[in-house]
Amino acid sequence: MIIFTKHAQDKFTILRKHKFIISKEKVLETLNNPDLIDYSRLPLLIAQRKFDTMYVLRVVYKDEGMNMKVITFYPGRSKKYGKK
Repeated sequence: MIIFTKHAQDKFTILRKHKFIISKEKVLETLNNPDLIDYSRLPLLIAQRKFDTMYVLRVVYKDEGMNMKVITFYPGRSKKYGKK
C-alpha cells in the first residue's frame, strides 16, 4: 500500500501553482518502476525517474514493510540528477 503524507498531498497543488503539473499516477509510476533509487538519505529513500527531456521526478519515501509512505516529491533538473 502507498500512503501519501499531508505534505505530499499538498505538493500537487504547490507545484501546480508554479506551472509544474505532476499527476498522482506519475508519482506512483516513479515508485513502482524507478530508473534508480538513491540510498544516500537512509532511512529515507529517493526513487527517481525521467520526467521529460529536462527534468527527472524524485520521490522521497520511507519503506515501512508492507507500506510505502511518500514524504514529498519534486522535479529535479536532469543535468543535476540524471547522471546518478
